[in-house]
Amino acid sequence: MTVLNLDAFLPYRLSIASNVVSTAIATIYQSMFGLRVPEWRLVCVLAEGKGLTQQALGARTQMDKVTVSRAAIALAERGLVERVPNPGDQRSRVLNLTESGRSLYDVVAPKALEMERALFAGFDQQEREQLNDMLLRLEQAVATMAPQSKERPGVPAG
Repeated sequence: MTVLNLDAFLPYRLSIASNVVSTAIATIYQSMFGLRVPEWRLVCVLAEGKGLTQQALGARTQMDKVTVSRAAIALAERGLVERVPNPGDQRSRVLNLTESGRSLYDVVAPKALEMERALFAGFDQQEREQLNDMLLRLEQAVATMAPQSKERPGVPAG
């Protein structure tokens, strides 16, 4: 009989590591900036480009549409994003950072990079590059074995 030892099961370990890191970062973002992690992710993605629909934001951040919608509403209520009609599809909205949203990003981004440096202080550059490469390869492997979601094209289901 095959026994599954969760502490040695890599998907479980990845999930635990992700949860621990996300919780630590979420606590900092919430206490310092009043942002939940989904809100911060939207601010960051919007800062990298211009005008994205909620569907595009969901695909980019790997968050479900309800989480994206709630984050977008919270950011709009705080005046950090504007939601304008999508000229290509009147049923959807395009989100952009407002000036206040951009100012917040300019304050939070350096803090995020500082947290990343602290998190990886015990890793040398080669180890960080290897980890990044392995995570990319893992994402690619999952994409080839999982059925594609109808909700977010190009995003593995599950």
